[in-house]
Amino acid sequence: MINVDDIKLTRDSTIEEAFKVINNGAVQIAIVVDASDRLIGTVTDGDLRRAILSGKKLTDQIQGVFNITPVVANINNTKEEVVNICSSKQIHQIPIVDSGGKVIGIELIDDLIKATPHNNKVILMVGGLGTRLRPLTEHTPKPMLPVGGKPILQTIVERFVSYGFVNIVMCIGYKSSIIQDFFGDGKKFGANIEYVLEEDRMGTAGALSLLSKNQKPKASFFVMNGDLLTNVNFEHLMDFHLRSQGKATMCVREYDFQVPYGVVETNEDSVVAITEKPVHKFFVNAGVYVLEPECIDLIPQSEFYDMPSLFDEMIRLQQKVASFPIREYWLDIGRIEEYDRANSDIHTTFN
Repeated sequence: MINVDDIKLTRDSTIEEAFKVINNGAVQIAIVVDASDRLIGTVTDGDLRRAILSGKKLTDQIQGVFNITPVVANINNTKEEVVNICSSKQIHQIPIVDSGGKVIGIELIDDLIKATPHNNKVILMVGGLGTRLRPLTEHTPKPMLPVGGKPILQTIVERFVSYGFVNIVMCIGYKSSIIQDFFGDGKKFGANIEYVLEEDRMGTAGALSLLSKNQKPKASFFVMNGDLLTNVNFEHLMDFHLRSQGKATMCVREYDFQVPYGVVETNEDSVVAITEKPVHKFFVNAGVYVLEPECIDLIPQSEFYDMPSLFDEMIRLQQKVASFPIREYWLDIGRIEEYDRANSDIHTTFN
C-alpha cells in the first residue's frame, strides 16, 4: 500500500498545487482531506485538465474540481474484496480509509494482483496441546487438523504468503515432527520456514525468548496463534501498526453478551430502572499481533509467559500499544463446535 503523505491536498489547494502533487507522486491521483485527515475527495490529472478547459485558472482552488464521491475501500477489506471493488468500478487505484474515514494509504490493483514481498517476519505459535479438541488431537497437533481438506496451519501460511509475508518462524511443541515433516523449509508453499522447539510449554509470548540470534526480527513482525482462521488484510494491519507509531498492536474482536434477565438498577432500597435483557459489548483479544523487535527484551527468558502479560507490562511502562478491530471473518478453533463451524465456513470465506 502506498503512503499518502506526499499526495494530500485540502479543499483550499490550488489547481497548480494539485498538478505538482500528482506529477511528483507515485500514483496519478491526489487525495483531498480535511483538518482531521478524513477523506473528502480525490482529484486526477484528467479532472484538472478538464477544469482548465472549462475556464479555470491555475491559481483557482480545487473546490468544485475534485471528486467528492470517490470509490474507497475500508482498512478491514480483504485483498480479494479490494480487487473486486476496483474491477467492478474499472479503477486502478483506490484510497483505503479506517472506520473514522481517515486515509491510511492507496492500493494499486497491479500491486494487489501480484504479492509485494515484505521482509517482516511472521511468528506462528503452534505448540499447544489442543486438549479441548480431543479425541481429534490425540494423534494430530491442533494446527494440523484438516479444515476444507487441508490443515488449518496451511491456510494460515498461504494467507500470509498471498500478502507477501513469506519469512515464517513456527514455534512448535506437541507432536512437532508432524508439522516439520509437512512444511519442511516452506518452499513448496512459497515461504521460508524456520522452527523453534518448545521443550516446555512457553505460552503465547514466552516462545519468543527462544528465538536464535538469526531468527530474531529486525523490523516490525507478526505473532499469531496457530489455531485461528481469519481473512484479515495483513498488509493493512501492518500499515496500521506502523502509522500508530506504537510498540505493539493487538487485534481485537467485538464480543456481545446478552444478560438473559431484566437487570435492575437500585439506589439503596429503591428500584430506579429496569433494563430487559441488556446486551453488553466488549472487545476481546483476537490472537493476532504486530510487535516491534524491542518487545522481545521484555519477555522473561525460558519461562511461561502469555501475550496479555506482555501487553500489561508495556502498558505499565507507559509504552504506546494500539488496537486493531477485526470486522472481517475470524474464528478461534478451540472446541469441537468451532471446528465443525470452520469446516462449514471455509469454502465460502476463503474462495
